[in-house]
Amino acid sequence: MIQTDELKLNIKDLQQKLNGIGESLNIPKLTEELDSLNQQQHKADFWEDVKNAQQVSQRAKNIEDKIARYNKLCKQLADVGDLLDMCDGDEAMLAETADELASLAEAVNEMHVETLLSGKFDGNNAILTLHAGAGGTEAQDWVQMLYRMYTRYCERRGYKLTVLDYLDGEEAGIKSVTFKVEGPNAYGYLKAEKGVHRLVRISPFDANKRRHTSFASLEVMPELNTDSEIVIDDKDLKIDTYRSSGAGGQHVNKTESAIRITHLPTGIVVSCQNERSQIQNREQAMNMLRSKLAELKEREQMEEAASIKGEIKKIEWGSQIRSYVFCPYTLVKDHRTNFENPNVADVMDGNLQPFIEDYLSKAY
Repeated sequence: MIQTDELKLNIKDLQQKLNGIGESLNIPKLTEELDSLNQQQHKADFWEDVKNAQQVSQRAKNIEDKIARYNKLCKQLADVGDLLDMCDGDEAMLAETADELASLAEAVNEMHVETLLSGKFDGNNAILTLHAGAGGTEAQDWVQMLYRMYTRYCERRGYKLTVLDYLDGEEAGIKSVTFKVEGPNAYGYLKAEKGVHRLVRISPFDANKRRHTSFASLEVMPELNTDSEIVIDDKDLKIDTYRSSGAGGQHVNKTESAIRITHLPTGIVVSCQNERSQIQNREQAMNMLRSKLAELKEREQMEEAASIKGEIKKIEWGSQIRSYVFCPYTLVKDHRTNFENPNVADVMDGNLQPFIEDYLSKAY
């Protein structure tokens, strides 16, 4: 039997959470910014600078969607409250109200997580790089599994994924892959995935069916605008050109269109071979380099702040942020219950949302 008092209490809790979301978003400030952006869009020379115009239009659309989404949740919650008042002990109406409230709670919780993404680069697109570690062909196959997992995750969230650099494994899998994820709060959601991922399973490449441990590293960087505060001196760059690998047509494979840039002061190396021309690949590589330098700068600032606070970092074997153990344990179907022993289908299909939300709630 559904209790009316319990539903009223749930509505009250959701209202408090929505109020907190409204305070975090600062709706009046967002509305003021939106008015300013709309004024810019109505100027006669607005589209003379196409790149800036696209950024302004995208920002305005994001703000509009955010305000509209918040207002819609507020209206839905008010409607559920009115529906509850009309129930008058009717079990069928109470059940319908409970279902509506459960669906609304899920939407409010999702928006609550997004409001936690208040970091400097959380709203930016993300650039991810996967590298195979110890384990040879095993590790390269593990990189391919991870790449597919993140691909499926991006599809579920409606993010656009673009491959920037791709290197096949010698026998199977992928040695390394760099790809860009475009969408709202892409970096904010994916930055918690940065680190070493460990896989334990019975190897399909071992005739004796022994258990193997493989490692793969994932770098996550925010994509920065070209007019960012990161300034790169040409004297600090070493630029190499080479022929692109893989399918791409005669032009791509017969000309040295691929670019590799080394930043001499930091030793950071980036490469891009996705585009058809050397100029386009160079631009993409420079954007990746800016992103890596920005991420490095932010990390150094955080480490400096931690040292001032007197925090001591642990030094332990390995640095894996997560272990995917398929053997010797029995596989479980509910990945929400035990992430140390996920279902292989969940990993391959990219069901990461529960874990990312959990990391965000702990990180903030």
